[in-house]
Amino acid sequence: MFLEAIDIKKAFGPEAVLQELSFQLAEHEMMSILGRSGSGKTTLLKILAGLETPDGGRVLLQGRDMAPVPPNRRNMVYLYQEPLLFPHLNVFENVAFGLRLRKRPAAEIKKRVQEMLDNLELPEQARKMPHQLSGGQKQRVAFGRALIINPRVLLLDEPFGALDAETRASMQELLKRIAADFAITALFVTHALKEALLMGDRIGLMQAGKLRVYDSKKEFIEDRETGVQAEMAFWREIG
Repeated sequence: MFLEAIDIKKAFGPEAVLQELSFQLAEHEMMSILGRSGSGKTTLLKILAGLETPDGGRVLLQGRDMAPVPPNRRNMVYLYQEPLLFPHLNVFENVAFGLRLRKRPAAEIKKRVQEMLDNLELPEQARKMPHQLSGGQKQRVAFGRALIINPRVLLLDEPFGALDAETRASMQELLKRIAADFAITALFVTHALKEALLMGDRIGLMQAGKLRVYDSKKEFIEDRETGVQAEMAFWREIG
């Protein structure tokens, strides 16, 4: 298995945030993790990224224990709800940042960044500064900056949570296309039921620090704990 979490435990003081949590993620798979605020979703992503240390358990990437590996060497990119672009760099240079850090040749940087901007439907924004962009455009630039370095795993923490409904829907479509084009391996954390169903190849439900991963969307939909049945009943009544 490509990414594995095995019996992960984490507490902050007396509060157990993650309780012997385990899951497996295949290469090129995107798994949604659905859960309410405070259920432990963000803590899990931070542990995977190396930004938090678990109290117990292991994280394996391609069979390698990640415990001794610092965050900057895990080749996992953690994307927040806020894009966190470099305000002093234009769009092109924000996307190019990781390649310049790795001292790639100028011609390669120009070619790859231009291709990425084309993929993200941003070619005409290349020279704009972050403050000149809309929320959706900023998030696209953040995705470009993450993807350009070919990360092994994307950790997406409610990445569209700050966007309006229309922009959110267009970003969901864009990410689905980009995930297929770039064969992305990702965890997509959300509290939105519809978004979890839309984005994930598989879905996990996080409740009180425990994660249940469903074998299929059908199984997820049929489980009353997920809220899908209640949602469907609501729309039937409205209709």
